Amino acid sequence: MTAEPEPVNGMAELPAADREAVDALAESYQRRGGQPGIAYGIVAGGRLVHSGGFGQRRVAGPAGPAGAGEPGVAPDAGTVFRIASMTKSFTASVILALRDEGALSLDDLAEDYVPELRGWPPVTPDAQRVRIRHLLTMTAGFPTDDPWGDREQGTPLPEFSEFLSGGVSFAWAPGTRFEYSNLGYAILGRVISAVSGAPYPDFVRTRLLAPLGMSHTGFEAAEFTPGELAAGHRRAGAGWSQIPPAPCGAFAPMGGVFSCVRDLAVWVAGFAAAFPPGPEETGGPHPLSRSARREMQLPQVATGIRLPMPMPGSSATSSYGFGLFVEDDLAWGRIVQHSGGYPGFGSNMRWHPATGLGAIVLGNSTYAPVGPFAVRLLTTVLAQHARRAVPNRAPHLHGSAHADRALALAPGGPWPETLAARDDVAQLLQTWDDAVADKLFSGNVPLDEPFPERQHKIALIRERLGAFRDAATRPPEFDTPAHCRWWLTGDGGVAQVEIRLSPQRPARVQSLILAVPPAGGSPLRLAVDRLVALMNDGATSWPASIPAAPALDRALLIRRLRMAAAWAGPCRAGACRAGDGETSVTVELDGEFTRLLLAVAVDRAGGLLQQADVMLGS
Repeated sequence: MTAEPEPVNGMAELPAADREAVDALAESYQRRGGQPGIAYGIVAGGRLVHSGGFGQRRVAGPAGPAGAGEPGVAPDAGTVFRIASMTKSFTASVILALRDEGALSLDDLAEDYVPELRGWPPVTPDAQRVRIRHLLTMTAGFPTDDPWGDREQGTPLPEFSEFLSGGVSFAWAPGTRFEYSNLGYAILGRVISAVSGAPYPDFVRTRLLAPLGMSHTGFEAAEFTPGELAAGHRRAGAGWSQIPPAPCGAFAPMGGVFSCVRDLAVWVAGFAAAFPPGPEETGGPHPLSRSARREMQLPQVATGIRLPMPMPGSSATSSYGFGLFVEDDLAWGRIVQHSGGYPGFGSNMRWHPATGLGAIVLGNSTYAPVGPFAVRLLTTVLAQHARRAVPNRAPHLHGSAHADRALALAPGGPWPETLAARDDVAQLLQTWDDAVADKLFSGNVPLDEPFPERQHKIALIRERLGAFRDAATRPPEFDTPAHCRWWLTGDGGVAQVEIRLSPQRPARVQSLILAVPPAGGSPLRLAVDRLVALMNDGATSWPASIPAAPALDRALLIRRLRMAAAWAGPCRAGACRAGDGETSVTVELDGEFTRLLLAVAVDRAGGLLQQADVMLGS
């Protein structure tokens, strides 16, 4: 582990109790084995006040093109990771800077700068054309394109131009609904180049990175020395395999930035310094005006994302600003954040504008789930801060406890291609055929998880459910026209299947997620059963029958479980909704009054309970 406390204005350093709590959380999170290494930092008073790292920058094995440092060395605040979709905040910042200079308007048609869009037919006879504002707020109408877009990172600009000229698939009329889109931000990169006359990466360096002194932030792995670069990894059996870094290409504006905790602390501090409104010089010089930085952090469109149960530390509403998510936490108020997920990496930055406190976490495995850890880091520091400010008082809960958490069925229903793909996938789950899979899936699918590994998951599901079939009594669900969720049922239970289609024409399946049930008698299965029993019994103390990691806050978990039980009534475990069936699972809890979701994680080595959470289910 490495740690680097740094003096700051207004807070000389993070208090010792806070540092110890943060480092203990980080060490516990790393022991779960979700990534070879993590780096993390806390921002306060406009600066990085504490940072650390656990694990390895690179697991021993063939190095990527940039070498990625020596194996066994822990990451630190200067270790460079790919930050993936956190890049979107840089792209949005440049667009607003150009807007402030009068070089463009957010309501300009995107086709005025990207002529390949002019040939696109209208989505409906009365639909708007795609505007820059739509691209910024992810309301252009494109279907969600994770993970397809991630594998397009290095697409050369001429190929991207040809792709756009051929047209894309729309899920919605522009300006009518939020749906997360990497493609939209790739198009914004073209807008930036057209207006500035410079390649997108060069303009970002000149307009943002250089003025802020972010010298360890860039767009190519080769920009950094081998010793300061973290390698990306994917799970390979019980170990890790390195993933060569994709080059900078047309999709760089949505996820191409490499950076480190130290530089990102500057980035986070700049946004936090925009509140409250006041003199322009407050917080120090910045290439983007304070008003524009505030504008980026204000809700522009509701996301409609399913949100956790209304408890302390959970979110009541979720919106998208410009390149940033804006959440209203029931305990702490406004939280601004963005995550990043990419082959080889996962990241999250989040901050609390009212106090200027922020947290940054970077991990070096494919879609490393560091978001929940970043939430814990920030809420831990906020709680310590609140206790010092108002001793012996808990933070006041505010806001409605009855937010609408469900996504409505997509108006007009799913695409015909989605229905056809669901049938094709259902057949593939019964009898796998690589040739059929090659035609059905987009190119990223076997890269994200090779076909043999997917077949192994199917075999585990068959082993644990028995001979399965589609659950006829439970209709499929469609969050968007390009999405489908349905269930497999067998004598051993029920498990979820989920697909998403890409924006290609014709659309292909870009994501297949299979929920693997835990084996009977396994530590994960026992943890689920015993937690459900704990809820139903109304226990007030932690039972010896549930072995838990020392860092797990048992008292807090019991309180949350009791609150959930009071909300739902007696519960029983139902369908498996997510998880690998070995270290993690999310199961439905069918309660007397409502359905809940219980997410459980145990460590791979000893089966100790590492994390559990409960939320409202759909």
